[in-house]
Amino acid sequence: MTPDDVLETVQSDLATELSRLGSSKALYAATEGELEADRVLEAAAVAERAAAETFAAWADDEPDADAREVFASIAADERAHAERVREELDGGAADAAGDTDAGGTTDDVDDLAIPTHLRSIDGTIERAGALLGRILVADESKSQYVGYFVGDADPQTARVFRELRGDLEGQRDRALDLLAAVCTDEADWEVATAAAADVVAVAYEEHVETLESLGIDPKPVC
Repeated sequence: MTPDDVLETVQSDLATELSRLGSSKALYAATEGELEADRVLEAAAVAERAAAETFAAWADDEPDADAREVFASIAADERAHAERVREELDGGAADAAGDTDAGGTTDDVDDLAIPTHLRSIDGTIERAGALLGRILVADESKSQYVGYFVGDADPQTARVFRELRGDLEGQRDRALDLLAAVCTDEADWEVATAAAADVVAVAYEEHVETLESLGIDPKPVC
Protein backbone atom coordinates (compact mmCIF):
# COMPACT_ATOMS: atom_id res chain seq x y z
CA MET A 1 0.00 0.00 0.00
CA THR A 2 0.88 3.65 -0.28
CA PRO A 3 -0.31 6.75 1.58
CA ASP A 4 -2.62 7.55 -1.33
CA ASP A 5 -4.13 4.07 -1.00
CA VAL A 6 -4.99 4.81 2.63
CA LEU A 7 -6.59 8.10 1.65
CA GLU A 8 -8.57 6.59 -1.21
CA THR A 9 -9.70 3.61 0.87
CA VAL A 10 -11.07 5.76 3.67
CA GLN A 11 -12.72 8.18 1.26
CA SER A 12 -14.32 5.29 -0.62
CA ASP A 13 -15.35 3.10 2.31
CA LEU A 14 -16.75 6.02 4.30
CA ALA A 15 -18.04 8.15 1.44
CA THR A 16 -21.55 8.32 2.90
CA GLU A 17 -20.34 9.31 6.35
CA LEU A 18 -18.00 11.97 5.00
CA SER A 19 -20.73 13.34 2.76
CA ARG A 20 -23.12 13.71 5.68
CA LEU A 21 -20.40 15.28 7.82
CA GLY A 22 -20.14 17.89 5.05
CA SER A 23 -23.87 18.56 4.91
CA SER A 24 -25.77 21.50 6.39
CA LYS A 25 -27.03 19.19 9.12
CA ALA A 26 -23.46 18.86 10.38
CA LEU A 27 -23.33 22.54 11.28
CA TYR A 28 -26.74 22.25 12.90
CA ALA A 29 -25.34 19.42 15.03
CA ALA A 30 -22.13 21.28 15.85
CA THR A 31 -24.14 24.22 17.21
CA GLU A 32 -26.82 21.99 18.76
CA GLY A 33 -29.44 23.71 16.67
CA GLU A 34 -28.34 27.30 17.40
CA LEU A 35 -27.53 28.47 13.89
CA GLU A 36 -26.54 32.03 14.73
CA ALA A 37 -23.25 33.57 13.66
CA ASP A 38 -21.72 33.88 17.14
CA ARG A 39 -22.72 30.32 18.02
CA VAL A 40 -21.22 29.02 14.78
CA LEU A 41 -17.97 30.83 15.54
CA GLU A 42 -17.96 29.53 19.11
CA ALA A 43 -18.29 25.94 17.86
CA ALA A 44 -15.45 26.49 15.41
CA ALA A 45 -13.21 28.06 18.06
CA VAL A 46 -13.72 25.17 20.46
CA ALA A 47 -12.97 22.61 17.74
CA GLU A 48 -9.79 24.39 16.64
CA ARG A 49 -8.52 24.77 20.20
CA ALA A 50 -9.27 21.12 20.92
CA ALA A 51 -7.22 20.09 17.90
CA ALA A 52 -4.32 22.33 18.93
CA GLU A 53 -4.24 20.92 22.44
CA THR A 54 -4.54 17.33 21.23
CA PHE A 55 -1.73 17.48 18.69
CA ALA A 56 0.49 19.39 21.09
CA ALA A 57 -0.02 16.60 23.62
CA TRP A 58 0.89 14.03 20.97
CA ALA A 59 4.07 15.94 20.14
CA ASP A 60 5.05 16.07 23.80
CA ASP A 61 5.10 12.30 24.26
CA GLU A 62 5.84 11.04 20.73
CA PRO A 63 9.08 9.02 20.51
CA ASP A 64 9.36 9.13 16.71
CA ALA A 65 11.15 12.29 15.58
CA ASP A 66 9.35 12.58 12.24
CA ALA A 67 5.95 12.16 13.85
CA ARG A 68 6.81 14.56 16.66
CA GLU A 69 7.72 17.26 14.15
CA VAL A 70 4.50 16.77 12.17
CA PHE A 71 2.28 16.78 15.26
CA ALA A 72 3.96 19.93 16.59
CA SER A 73 3.58 21.72 13.25
CA ILE A 74 -0.11 20.86 13.02
CA ALA A 75 -0.66 21.91 16.63
CA ALA A 76 0.81 25.28 15.66
CA ASP A 77 -1.51 25.47 12.65
CA GLU A 78 -4.51 24.77 14.84
CA ARG A 79 -3.50 27.35 17.43
CA ALA A 80 -3.31 29.90 14.64
CA HIS A 81 -6.71 28.77 13.37
CA ALA A 82 -8.25 29.13 16.81
CA GLU A 83 -6.85 32.63 17.11
CA ARG A 84 -8.22 33.66 13.73
CA VAL A 85 -11.66 32.39 14.66
CA ARG A 86 -11.52 34.21 17.99
CA GLU A 87 -10.69 37.41 16.14
CA GLU A 88 -14.07 37.09 14.44
CA LEU A 89 -15.82 36.95 17.78
CA ASP A 90 -16.55 39.78 20.13
CA GLY A 91 -15.22 39.46 23.70
CA GLY A 92 -18.32 37.83 25.16
CA ALA A 93 -18.51 35.21 22.45
CA ALA A 94 -14.81 34.45 22.86
CA ASP A 95 -15.41 33.74 26.55
CA ALA A 96 -18.21 31.35 25.67
CA ALA A 97 -15.92 29.55 23.23
CA GLY A 98 -13.67 28.58 26.13
CA ASP A 99 -10.81 31.03 25.61
CA THR A 100 -8.60 30.25 28.61
CA ASP A 101 -7.01 33.69 28.44
CA ALA A 102 -10.47 35.14 28.96
CA GLY A 103 -11.31 32.87 31.86
CA GLY A 104 -12.97 30.05 29.92
CA THR A 105 -12.85 26.36 30.77
CA THR A 106 -11.95 23.21 28.89
CA ASP A 107 -15.34 21.59 29.50
CA ASP A 108 -16.57 22.09 25.93
CA VAL A 109 -13.33 20.66 24.54
CA ASP A 110 -13.51 17.62 26.78
CA ASP A 111 -17.03 16.90 25.54
CA LEU A 112 -16.02 16.62 21.89
CA ALA A 113 -15.84 13.09 20.51
CA ILE A 114 -12.88 13.45 18.14
CA PRO A 115 -10.32 14.92 20.59
CA THR A 116 -11.46 12.45 23.24
CA HIS A 117 -10.87 9.61 20.80
CA LEU A 118 -7.55 10.99 19.55
CA ARG A 119 -6.19 11.36 23.06
CA SER A 120 -6.76 7.66 23.64
CA ILE A 121 -4.31 6.77 20.83
CA ASP A 122 -0.64 6.33 21.68
CA GLY A 123 0.93 4.34 18.83
CA THR A 124 2.84 6.28 16.18
CA ILE A 125 1.27 4.47 13.22
CA GLU A 126 -2.20 4.73 14.72
CA ARG A 127 -1.67 8.43 15.32
CA ALA A 128 -0.46 9.01 11.78
CA GLY A 129 -3.57 7.33 10.40
CA ALA A 130 -5.86 9.11 12.85
CA LEU A 131 -4.34 12.45 11.88
CA LEU A 132 -5.35 11.83 8.28
CA GLY A 133 -8.86 10.87 9.39
CA ARG A 134 -9.21 14.06 11.41
CA ILE A 135 -8.09 16.15 8.43
CA LEU A 136 -10.76 14.54 6.24
CA VAL A 137 -13.44 15.32 8.81
CA ALA A 138 -12.16 18.89 9.28
CA ASP A 139 -12.25 19.50 5.54
CA GLU A 140 -15.91 18.53 5.40
CA SER A 141 -16.85 20.68 8.38
CA LYS A 142 -14.98 23.74 7.13
CA SER A 143 -16.86 23.58 3.85
CA GLN A 144 -20.02 24.15 5.87
CA TYR A 145 -18.55 27.07 7.80
CA VAL A 146 -17.67 28.71 4.49
CA GLY A 147 -21.15 28.08 3.16
CA TYR A 148 -22.83 29.39 6.28
CA PHE A 149 -21.07 32.75 6.20
CA VAL A 150 -21.54 33.10 2.44
CA GLY A 151 -25.25 32.61 3.05
CA ASP A 152 -25.11 35.01 6.00
CA ALA A 153 -23.76 37.73 3.69
CA ASP A 154 -20.47 37.87 5.63
CA PRO A 155 -17.76 37.52 2.98
CA GLN A 156 -14.96 38.46 5.39
CA THR A 157 -15.67 35.53 7.74
CA ALA A 158 -16.34 33.22 4.82
CA ARG A 159 -12.90 34.13 3.48
CA VAL A 160 -11.33 33.31 6.86
CA PHE A 161 -12.80 29.82 6.84
CA ARG A 162 -11.90 29.35 3.18
CA GLU A 163 -8.30 30.11 4.08
CA LEU A 164 -8.39 27.75 7.06
CA ARG A 165 -9.77 25.05 4.82
CA GLY A 166 -6.95 25.72 2.37
CA ASP A 167 -4.43 25.05 5.14
CA LEU A 168 -5.79 21.52 5.40
CA GLU A 169 -4.21 20.67 2.04
CA GLY A 170 -0.76 21.19 3.56
CA GLN A 171 -1.76 19.21 6.63
CA ARG A 172 -2.95 16.36 4.46
CA ASP A 173 0.35 16.31 2.58
CA ARG A 174 2.27 16.18 5.87
CA ALA A 175 0.05 13.35 7.12
CA LEU A 176 0.60 11.37 3.92
CA ASP A 177 4.36 11.92 4.10
CA LEU A 178 4.34 10.76 7.71
CA LEU A 179 2.49 7.59 6.76
CA ALA A 180 5.15 6.90 4.16
CA ALA A 181 7.83 7.36 6.81
CA VAL A 182 6.34 5.18 9.57
CA CYS A 183 4.57 2.37 7.69
CA THR A 184 6.99 -0.37 6.65
CA ASP A 185 4.80 -3.39 5.87
CA GLU A 186 1.26 -4.41 5.03
CA ALA A 187 0.29 -4.75 8.67
CA ASP A 188 1.35 -1.15 9.34
CA TRP A 189 -0.73 0.10 6.42
CA GLU A 190 -3.76 -1.79 7.67
CA VAL A 191 -3.35 -0.31 11.15
CA ALA A 192 -3.06 3.20 9.73
CA THR A 193 -6.09 2.76 7.47
CA ALA A 194 -8.20 1.45 10.34
CA ALA A 195 -7.11 4.35 12.55
CA ALA A 196 -8.10 6.91 9.91
CA ALA A 197 -11.44 5.22 9.36
CA ASP A 198 -12.10 5.10 13.10
CA VAL A 199 -11.86 8.88 13.39
CA VAL A 200 -14.43 9.35 10.63
CA ALA A 201 -16.67 6.78 12.29
CA VAL A 202 -16.38 8.49 15.68
CA ALA A 203 -17.21 11.86 14.16
CA TYR A 204 -20.19 10.42 12.32
CA GLU A 205 -21.51 8.65 15.40
CA GLU A 206 -21.40 11.91 17.35
CA HIS A 207 -23.11 13.67 14.43
CA VAL A 208 -25.93 11.12 14.36
CA GLU A 209 -26.41 11.05 18.12
CA THR A 210 -26.55 14.85 18.35
CA LEU A 211 -29.06 15.21 15.53
CA GLU A 212 -31.26 12.47 16.94
CA SER A 213 -31.20 14.16 20.35
CA LEU A 214 -32.46 17.31 18.59
CA GLY A 215 -35.23 15.37 16.90
CA ILE A 216 -33.59 15.53 13.46
CA ASP A 217 -33.24 12.61 11.08
CA PRO A 218 -29.51 12.39 10.20
CA LYS A 219 -30.26 10.92 6.78
CA PRO A 220 -30.64 13.35 3.90
CA VAL A 221 -34.09 13.97 2.49
CA CYS A 222 -34.23 12.72 -1.09
